[in-house]
Amino acid sequence: MAKNQFLAVAVRAARAAATVMRRYQREGFEVGFKKNRADLVTVADRETERRIRSIIGRAFPQHGVLAEEGGAVSGDGRHRWLIDPIDGTINYVAGFPYYCTSIALEIDGRVEVGVIFDPERRELFTAQRGGGAFLNGRRLRVRTEKVIERAVLVTGYSYSEHSDQARDTMRVVGHVLTCVRAVRRVGAAALDLANVAAGRFDGFWEAGLNPWDVAAGMLLVEEAGGRTSNGDGRRHRFGDPLLVATNRTLHRPLLRLLQTSNPEL
Repeated sequence: MAKNQFLAVAVRAARAAATVMRRYQREGFEVGFKKNRADLVTVADRETERRIRSIIGRAFPQHGVLAEEGGAVSGDGRHRWLIDPIDGTINYVAGFPYYCTSIALEIDGRVEVGVIFDPERRELFTAQRGGGAFLNGRRLRVRTEKVIERAVLVTGYSYSEHSDQARDTMRVVGHVLTCVRAVRRVGAAALDLANVAAGRFDGFWEAGLNPWDVAAGMLLVEEAGGRTSNGDGRRHRFGDPLLVATNRTLHRPLLRLLQTSNPEL
């Protein structure tokens, strides 16, 4: 089956997810907690994921799924969908307009299709391996900045109950901040990566991310001419402690900054 058929289903599912999100924004919803006070879940998250799973399941009933809320469903062993129904739930709950749906398809262990939809801006990011990255049909390219001191970067960090871990995180952010033009923290890793692909940021780093957080965004960055890696500069694999994504020319300088501030990254 051609990858554009997979892409079309993913786009349909992402747009349907946005419809569910908007409905709950109008009607209201209760907020629950998973692991801690910053790990939120809502009926909108669950209903959005059910809608995505339903659309993909009807089109490809033999495929596996790994999603944030519903977990894993085994499939044919070759195809696996990676789904984050609402990346940036804290923003969604707060009414801050920076969140998205992220959908990716692995084939034989390699991400081949990625879709990220920002319902607030109605921006649809799409990518197919070897076929480029696009925003609402327009070809994307990463920024061409070559000087790390002029870089505008974006990062994320999770809630931590441990003061030592929080201090380590802030030490890294503080060190990088003194060496670049700006560091932003907006709260949705998938959308951060999409915006690196779109040339709005020069680079991104974050620790502790899940496959559904990054699968589509990594493909977008790579297909827009950027580079992704783990903290050692090697190919990032799901489960690695750190993801780094840049416009390629700034990759080594950013890795050096991160390794200098915290060698354990």
